[in-house]
Amino acid sequence: MLDIDGATDASIMLVRRMKHCLPTIGIMLLSSNNNDNQLFQTLKTQASAFLNKDVTADKLVESVWRVAQGEQLIKEVFSIRQKVAMEVLHKFHELSWKIEEETLDSPLTSRETEILNYVAQGYLNRQLATELGISEQTIKNHITSILRKLNEGARTESVVVALKQGFITLNELVPTILS
Repeated sequence: MLDIDGATDASIMLVRRMKHCLPTIGIMLLSSNNNDNQLFQTLKTQASAFLNKDVTADKLVESVWRVAQGEQLIKEVFSIRQKVAMEVLHKFHELSWKIEEETLDSPLTSRETEILNYVAQGYLNRQLATELGISEQTIKNHITSILRKLNEGARTESVVVALKQGFITLNELVPTILS
């Protein structure tokens, strides 16, 4: 549970980082300022609940219990806050037709990006270890970290996500593949 009154931008960034590190965590946000813009920013962070600070104790306990069970209480907001629902639909539509103009920083370290480039070229762990002069276990640790950071379950999926997100590019791969 996080109070987002005051430093709203810092709070939103904190929630994004928490969700990045622990994608399945249920985060509840409390605010005394329930304006539509703040709610929309909260939705973008993938928080599980957005409650007004004047919430009753019973409702708060119920909400904590429901979020702990994996429910996304924030979706209930759409039925009573139609302006926010329309904004979400607009953004969803916009994203489905074009790539976001915001540039996203890669969650991967430079070493993980290097390893992912080799994975994209078809290198196996043993080949990667030899190429980079590190142990196969270190390669496995890097691959595990990459999969976790990109929230994927397989190497191939992580390459696809990294390409789509711009963390690696085909231009980086071509010279290496051809040599």
